[in-house]
Amino acid sequence: MGKTVEQFREYRAKMNEKILAADNRVIKRIYNLDTNTYRDGALSATVKEMLGLATSMVLRCDDCIKYHLERCHELKVTTEQLFEIFAVADLVGGTIVIPHMRRALEYWEELGEYVSENSGER
Repeated sequence: MGKTVEQFREYRAKMNEKILAADNRVIKRIYNLDTNTYRDGALSATVKEMLGLATSMVLRCDDCIKYHLERCHELKVTTEQLFEIFAVADLVGGTIVIPHMRRALEYWEELGEYVSENSGER
């Protein structure tokens, strides 16, 4: 178990490192803006990650969905809350979101198993 989680994490880290190594000022600023957007503010980081997940599902970006699932898991979002996020995404995005919901649930379950097997180590 956890092969998908490991592959996603490794690929994301490797490619982000290559992209940031190009030292493009605009790209670095976009990455920084993304990081700062999801910090606690008037809305908690947890709520922002939930919004990011719902938005990513509507936009049908599987990489973004996995990233926000990871963050939601770290922030202790419950499976019950996850299904409410799914419901909002399905309502806003329509039935075309359902395949992404399936993959999101599969990743969520694997993520839980992976974290349990690895004692929450990152």
